[in-house]
Amino acid sequence: MAGDTILIVLIVLPFVGSLAAGLLKAGARTTAALLAGTIALVGFGLAIASYPQIADGQIIRYDLAWLPSLGLNIVLRLNGLSWLFTVMVTGIGFLVVLYARYYMSPKDPVPRFFSFFLAFMGAMLGIVLSGNLIQLVIFWELTGIFSFFLIGYWHHNSTARDGARMALIVTGAGGLALLVGMLLIGHIVGSYDLDVVLAADDTIRDHPLYLPLLLLVLFAAFTKSAQFPFHFWLPRAMAAPTPVSAYLHSATMVKAGVFLLVLLWPVLSGTAAWLWIVTYVGLATLLIGAYSAIFQHDLKGLLAYSTISHLGLITTLIGMSSPLALVAAIFHIVNHATFKASLFMAAGIIDHETGTRDIRRLSGLFGFLPFTATLAMVAAAAMAGVPLLNGFLSKEMFFAETALRNSNPFYNISLPVVAVLASLFAVTYSLRFIHGVFFGPPPTELDRVPHEPPALMRRPIEVLVLICLLVGVIPGITIGPYLGSAVLSVLGPDAPYYSLSVWHGFTTPLLMSFAALLGGIVLYLALQPYLARGIDGAPLIRGLAAPRVFERLLILLSVKWAKALERVFGTRRLQPQLAILISVAVLAGALPLMAGLGPISLSLADADPALAVVWVVGTICAIGAAIQAKYHRLVALMLMGGAGLATSITFVWFSAPDLALTQLLVEIVTTVLILLGLRWLPKRDEAARIDIARSRGARFRRLRDVVLAVIFGTGIALIAYAVMSHDAPDSISRFFLDNAYALGGGRNVVNVILVDFRGFDTLGEITVLAIVALTTFALLRRFRPAADSIERPEQQRIQREFEAGRSSEADAEGTIVSNFLFVPSVIMRWLFPVIIVLALFLFLRGHDQPGGGFIAGITMSIAFVLQYLGGGTRWVEERLRILPTYWIGAGLLIALLTGAGAWLFGAPFLTSSFQYLDLPLLGKVPLASALLFDLGVFVLVVGATVLILIAIAHQSIRGAKPARLRPVPVAPQKSGEPR
Repeated sequence: MAGDTILIVLIVLPFVGSLAAGLLKAGARTTAALLAGTIALVGFGLAIASYPQIADGQIIRYDLAWLPSLGLNIVLRLNGLSWLFTVMVTGIGFLVVLYARYYMSPKDPVPRFFSFFLAFMGAMLGIVLSGNLIQLVIFWELTGIFSFFLIGYWHHNSTARDGARMALIVTGAGGLALLVGMLLIGHIVGSYDLDVVLAADDTIRDHPLYLPLLLLVLFAAFTKSAQFPFHFWLPRAMAAPTPVSAYLHSATMVKAGVFLLVLLWPVLSGTAAWLWIVTYVGLATLLIGAYSAIFQHDLKGLLAYSTISHLGLITTLIGMSSPLALVAAIFHIVNHATFKASLFMAAGIIDHETGTRDIRRLSGLFGFLPFTATLAMVAAAAMAGVPLLNGFLSKEMFFAETALRNSNPFYNISLPVVAVLASLFAVTYSLRFIHGVFFGPPPTELDRVPHEPPALMRRPIEVLVLICLLVGVIPGITIGPYLGSAVLSVLGPDAPYYSLSVWHGFTTPLLMSFAALLGGIVLYLALQPYLARGIDGAPLIRGLAAPRVFERLLILLSVKWAKALERVFGTRRLQPQLAILISVAVLAGALPLMAGLGPISLSLADADPALAVVWVVGTICAIGAAIQAKYHRLVALMLMGGAGLATSITFVWFSAPDLALTQLLVEIVTTVLILLGLRWLPKRDEAARIDIARSRGARFRRLRDVVLAVIFGTGIALIAYAVMSHDAPDSISRFFLDNAYALGGGRNVVNVILVDFRGFDTLGEITVLAIVALTTFALLRRFRPAADSIERPEQQRIQREFEAGRSSEADAEGTIVSNFLFVPSVIMRWLFPVIIVLALFLFLRGHDQPGGGFIAGITMSIAFVLQYLGGGTRWVEERLRILPTYWIGAGLLIALLTGAGAWLFGAPFLTSSFQYLDLPLLGKVPLASALLFDLGVFVLVVGATVLILIAIAHQSIRGAKPARLRPVPVAPQKSGEPR
């Protein structure tokens, strides 16, 4: 398989598997695990197969044009570093899937778990394989979103919900900072392509914006990798299922931050700011995490704080700006992934078999779980840095770097002292894990008698522990070549010489290692009486509980400040909110727009009297609608339609038939929808209305609204007039007029712009339309009209007949609305095929003449509107199988596939093509690929409009059932912790 094909499969396959797993039934645990395991194993195999192509510092690269003019292309990039992370993500991912198959309870919706798991795997692979900075940020945020779902998987548990929310907020804030930082890097370099950025090291470091972008990138990395002072979210994430913890804490989520630092090390390191910030943030994290881990009574809590500490160790090495320190950092990333994943799985087995993770209730488990205990002890020894295990080698390299002399005395003293002290603490908490759980008297307060888990559940730990042993004994053979490829990909020809030998003689690092080992043993023995008392929290720093600070800050922002802003700007009425919005828009847009347009010369010499009459009528209708809104809503609605009709005539007058058609059709549909919603509004109390109208506050509001309307309307009119009358030599309109046919194959410039030149904007707009329709349906589907809503006598009579059983529901609905609009229902039904043909005609002619997908979609929506008005909801839905959500999904899919189809021909996304076909009898017929995109617009507009119509129509008739697109599924039974 070619290298670029491998990259595509690595990215796409997990997301496809996620969708497939989500479609499985809740009880298909084995099928879901088999699907997830196969995908992870395939990804691992593809990564292994691609190693020969990147072993010598080469890069496998795949470019897919997206927005090339903006430098935003989809770029997949595999080098030694990303290969190493890909192997960890897929390999450990496969082992976690195998483990989770036996860990997760059959009562849990396991397919949903594996669906989130695969999506998270895909997002993490997206980070390590991204060759574009903006693309990397997108996958960065996706890891935060999917980790939120994984951490909060047991959503009935408040601790899980709180931990997921905390992780999302902290890492999400870092993601926003990363986006700004990447934009600054792209601005400095002139490209978002990672290879271009990595070649611009001095350009970035010498730029005045270096420090701001550095702080932004570091903030993102520190929040993701749980560095001080943002480390507090990681222990709270322990509420997740243990397979999630094993995966997030070893090879994925928390490693994304250090991966980013290693990735950008060539262009951001080497400055004083990098040295002091990164090194000492890492050093503080290393020490605080190790110290706190000693006093945790929850096994997963102990491992969580140890993860924080080891991430601090890696960050410290990265911050030293030394090539050898970077080698040690990459080496320890791999070592930490192996022993930490195995330890979390062992903790999960202990919890699974004993029903608790509390060290105070656990002891003497070696006699019950001898195999698991042996594996856990080896992994814990690797975490502590015991010789002949992989953790010892990378930690000795860490000691060697901290022992180097520097010109700064504080640096010379602080680094080796903190390194030894933190390593001493690591030995202490590792001993507590081993001795407190597996030795001592047999446990007496357990709910069940523990026993060894199924062999396949233990197999992933065995594989990982074997790797710890092999790397510790023969590192040059097992990890040497792959580590060398990763180092070469980052440092290039500047990669230093380093040795992975197990024995280097009696050196200072070796003495530091033995000092940490002996000191840790002594400290554990000294602390045993204190630990036996079971006091929660680490002494000395117990008061510095960052989660409390976070919760208080969250309350301050989301409660106190939010309520203060709500008191100032909030209201239950739409009118004041619109007033604030319009006021801000006027102030923000007036000065720059007027300054850019220059002086505006108004001349009435060429004014046409007929058009002036139309404008006068439209103005009168608009003013009348504002006045009648206080007295008669139906009259106000009719006058609003008159103003819209005047606007449509104006568009026709100025040779804009597409705009005129769109305006006219939208007026028709919105008028009908508002008519259906009028009966929701409460009855008017005339006496109360008169009292309110005479009050000083009401007069002020009316005056304010008039002033804002006049200012805003006049401003928009002046801007529109200035744009139309201003002959700019650099106007972009000339480009569209000259190239609509040559490049887009259409003579209707407006439609060519929408589906070709600015097709990406249109894709975003129809996506927003789909979201609006779905949101409207969700809000209205169970809404019931107010008890005092307006009912005319005829409506009340028909409603009584309906309730008495003398009229069918369809007849009652049809008669109510039909009498209200005075249109016979039979004629409405006859118009249905006629309007459909008209819609198809407008759609097919849109590329060359007025029409197009949006106009045709609105036209066809009117056909469905008439059927609802003429026959009622039940009549329509019994005879016409309308599934608007399917229409919406199909429309988006058609538009996306049309854009992606350009990739098959090596063109950027949404690039259109056209040619003439010579058909019998018809002759040459133009055919443009943009027609397919327009078809997507057409289908989505029909679906969105009908969906809103269904939501409103079901509420417009009292007695109708809540709107429902399909049978509502029964809520799943709450799942609990594993047995």
